[in-house]
Amino acid sequence: MDAESLPTSSWAVLGLLSFGRELTGYEMKKWAEQTLSHFYWSPSSSDIYRELFRLEAAGYVAVDTLPGELGAKRRYRLTLSGEDALRGWVSRAPLPAAFRLWLGHLQDPARLRESLRAARAVADKLRAHAEADALSLTDSPELSHAACALRLAARAHAAERDRLDAALRELDAHSDRSD
Repeated sequence: MDAESLPTSSWAVLGLLSFGRELTGYEMKKWAEQTLSHFYWSPSSSDIYRELFRLEAAGYVAVDTLPGELGAKRRYRLTLSGEDALRGWVSRAPLPAAFRLWLGHLQDPARLRESLRAARAVADKLRAHAEADALSLTDSPELSHAACALRLAARAHAAERDRLDAALRELDAHSDRSD
């Protein structure tokens, strides 16, 4: 299977394994619920195993079968080619900011910050555009609901901008502590 044909869900499963831990399918489901479900996807167990099968066939995931009290336990780990492919995907895929930040350990810190600054700029531009469009509707009472919706959108974009500012400050603080 060619890396370009993998769906985002495959990359998300590789991401679950990119933190240096070997995990069972069950552990991956729990890790996805704790992380991915907040900004991308809450996979079912069958979703996880379908992706693992695809990724193992591609050589991106290796599996160790260990004996267990209730039968064999399969633990999955990211292969070097899987990590290389994931790093390449992260560098070129248009990802939502939270997804990109979650995989920040696979990226150059300066490039990660730049992508978050770019997302922040887009959010602020969308905020300004929605505010201007809402303002243009204030003279038309019949459009009051449309104007209200645009102000709501402007507040959502402003909140996204502010969240990205906070994430950038947090990255900077983390960087200062690790220097």
